[in-house]
Amino acid sequence: MNWIEALLLGLLQGLTEFLPVSSSGHLEIGKALLGIHAENNLVFTVVVHGATVLSTIIVFRKDILELLKGLFSFQWNESTQYIAKIAVSMIPIGIVGVFFKDQVEEIFNTDKILLIVGFMLLVTAAFLAFTYYAKQKEKDISFKDAFIIGIAQTVAVLPGISRSGATIATGLLLKNKKAEVAKFSFLMVLVPIIGENILSVFKGTYTSQGSVELMPLLVGFIAAFLSGLLACSWMIKLVKRGKLIYFAIYCLIIGLIAIFAA
Repeated sequence: MNWIEALLLGLLQGLTEFLPVSSSGHLEIGKALLGIHAENNLVFTVVVHGATVLSTIIVFRKDILELLKGLFSFQWNESTQYIAKIAVSMIPIGIVGVFFKDQVEEIFNTDKILLIVGFMLLVTAAFLAFTYYAKQKEKDISFKDAFIIGIAQTVAVLPGISRSGATIATGLLLKNKKAEVAKFSFLMVLVPIIGENILSVFKGTYTSQGSVELMPLLVGFIAAFLSGLLACSWMIKLVKRGKLIYFAIYCLIIGLIAIFAA
């Protein structure tokens, strides 16, 4: 992978991480179009996901600081409860990460990855379409809702299932407030992805796999970070306006193209 390819894939990752169109799916489509082989590209995927985590922290810095202040007051207040709900939402993905990590990684290295992405994008399209017809209410996210949203996030480990699309759609189908669902969806992913990056460092993933050099990784990281800043802010506005149906149509079209191109 050269730096130009890394730039394109980084931009693609940053823009699609927050939009409900599956960043992992688009990364795989991008790699296929650029002729990049699948072996050892998990390193690049983890790095650009780390970049979008950083952009999330920047966008929600005030909310995060407020939550941390409430947490360190050592009281069962609104901030502590919110953090506890995020912890509950991470239980399903934690189980998959501990017991099924190798199986998930194998999916990304299969020759049929483009076909898998295509079919999973159709699933994402269905997820988003359901929200268009769902009756909306304005209730707060409960601990039960947090766990169910966490299950949706776990399903999104499959390439082509949009993490933000699955979690936001699930939150809306559970009749939670639009703005709260978007914020919760973006904040709940911080710990799992940061944890994945830390584990990769300790396991020597970045040094033991030499297929991606330092410069492409750096270029991809910066591109994903800057485009992620833009996409994150944009997505919050789109959720509030209920414009997810357009992304359902987009995922349907791209999914069918991926299937026929596989």
